[in-house]
Amino acid sequence: MPNPGSHGYDVRRTRLRAEYDDTGTPDQHADQAANEELQREHPPVPLGDRAAGPPGTGGEADQGGLSLRSSAFSGHTLIPDRYSRDGGNTSPPLEWASVPDGARELVLLCEDPDTGGEPFVHWVVTGIPANASGIPEGSLLDGAVVGRNGYGEPGWGGPRPPVGEEHRYFFRLYAVDRPLEVGKGATAEEVRAALEGRVLAHGTLVGVFGR
Repeated sequence: MPNPGSHGYDVRRTRLRAEYDDTGTPDQHADQAANEELQREHPPVPLGDRAAGPPGTGGEADQGGLSLRSSAFSGHTLIPDRYSRDGGNTSPPLEWASVPDGARELVLLCEDPDTGGEPFVHWVVTGIPANASGIPEGSLLDGAVVGRNGYGEPGWGGPRPPVGEEHRYFFRLYAVDRPLEVGKGATAEEVRAALEGRVLAHGTLVGVFGR
């Protein structure tokens, strides 16, 4: 089978989508069915068995020092539909390692840079305990503070790119040397401003989603 991210992979997805269209499957269900079939053909590899990816893709620790991964999808592969805006809008599970000893807080941002304009913000979380090693699916850790996403809502706002487009979603985790204290409902812009001069390490995981 073609590798995720390759031209052959994109062709395979387009053909699957067309096959479901031909059977009269509604658009939303056809997208979901095609994505699920690709997920079965390219299941996420267990964390312990994954080879290191290029910097920032969620393999081994990237150049920022943190290793950020998900048990739900590998770097640069499709994000399952249940995490999308229309498919359940459940926040995905994340795991990380190599937090530096001097960290006092972890900060998480998720953005879509493929909008043709300013990146669309899907997740803003501050106040994550520095000794944490992950976030469970659909929940947050005690002490974590949610900011406002691009939909104008607190918490996770799942992917919903225009029909016919496939976008990338950058999950970025930052270890900072002191609490940001930006408060509940902070925007990504406010968080980025507060991060200036405080980041000890960072890691990136990139997922893909299309409709």
